[in-house]
Amino acid sequence: MKMTWKGLIPLFIFSLLGLIFAVGLTKDPSKLPSQLIDEPFPEFSLPDLFDPETQIDQTYLTGQVTLVNVFGSWCVACDLEHPTLRRLAAANEITMLGIDWRDTMEKGKRWLERGGNPYDRVAFDADSVLAISLGVTGAPESFLVDKKGRIRYKYVGPISDKIWRQEIKPIVLALEQETGANP
Repeated sequence: MKMTWKGLIPLFIFSLLGLIFAVGLTKDPSKLPSQLIDEPFPEFSLPDLFDPETQIDQTYLTGQVTLVNVFGSWCVACDLEHPTLRRLAAANEITMLGIDWRDTMEKGKRWLERGGNPYDRVAFDADSVLAISLGVTGAPESFLVDKKGRIRYKYVGPISDKIWRQEIKPIVLALEQETGANP
């Protein structure tokens, strides 16, 4: 029985696909790359969730290190990270801007009133205007913004106490040490 090269093509394709999937399984989905790292936070102007006549824009993100957290009342994973965000707020560890995404004002306010509001300000992004600019694919997603208003880190998924201590807080401490000069 003579074997031809044509007979090995399906085996080669199957092996290649298996290798690609195996490598993909070793990747951490919370570390999605972002084209926005080291870029200025996108310009935006959104209503304040609790005072819709007041607009919040990117100028709010200058002068201090800020955690921008995209959430929604409909987001189950946001419920998981909410206790951590409340602890951070109670300890005054970082300035936080919440982005209430794809929600209604009533539901967003009710969710924060029920669970506690850890944010210093909350912008309302019902139509995904800012979320699209940030490349948000789901909630929660969080961005660390430096004193100059540049995105320096992105985290996808719920922030736990462990993730805060081991991954995010060291970056915050380093960013707080930076002067106004570009790194």
